[in-house]
Order: sequence, then structure tokens, then C-alpha cells
Amino acid sequence: MASRKKSTSSTSRTRGKDANPRKYKKKTSPLLTESVEYVDYKDVDLLTRFMSDRAKIRNRRVTGNDVQQQRDVANAIKIAREMGLLPYAKRVASSSRQRPSRDGGDRDRRPDRGDDTTSDRPSTEGIDDTVADTDGGLDAGAETVEA
Repeated sequence: MASRKKSTSSTSRTRGKDANPRKYKKKTSPLLTESVEYVDYKDVDLLTRFMSDRAKIRNRRVTGNDVQQQRDVANAIKIAREMGLLPYAKRVASSSRQRPSRDGGDRDRRPDRGDDTTSDRPSTEGIDDTVADTDGGLDAGAETVEA
């Protein structure tokens, strides 16, 4: 069997500066810009900057923190939540879609049965209370037995 020699192309394996240029500028952490040395759980204003409007902890990619800063911020937020300084979740009222009311106000309502004076049924006025013979007269010649 003939052995094949693998081609080693240096252009496909190495990453140069031209291979994958960044299309965006890397975010800088607010902790670095404000030169915060210690992330304190009592500093609610700072911690709310790392939380979304629904009180979720924002991602490192969004905030620009490094691993250690993100760990410190997450731990401080969790401690502040346990102490009651920050909420676990916030309710956000969405005004994009109005839910219909539960009582069905926009539906066509049927009138109550007691209020219905005009009915689709034929009226029963003028019908005798006597029962008609529905057997077709089979009992006409039968004997009546009296005890």
C-alpha cells in the first residue's frame, strides 16, 4: 500500500492578523472604567448596571467583564438578592398585545333561557293533553281483563 503524505499548509493552520479580524470593538468593563477595586453587595447602583430589566444577570459578552469580574459581580448580586436589596425577578408589563378580558365582553352573548320569549320551537298552545293511540290500533280487538 502506498502511503500518502499529508500536505501541511501553513496558511490554513496558523491564524494571522488578517485571518480573523474583529469587526467590533471589545467592550470595556464598567469596573475598569470606574476603577472599582471591590464589588460590594451593598452597592445596588453598580450591581443594577449588570442586570437586565427583568433582573437577570447579564452575560460577560454584554457587560465586557473578564472571568474574575463576572464571578465577583454574580456573587455580589446573589448575596444582595438574599439580603433583599435586589429583586429576584421583575414583572414587565408588555403593552404590545392586549389580552382579551376573561368575561368575554366582546363575544355575542346568548340571552338567558328564562328571558327568552321568542323561541324557535313551535308553540304548544292548542294541543290537547290527551295521548294519541300510537300503536296503530292493535289493541282494538283485544279483550279487557278485569280483576
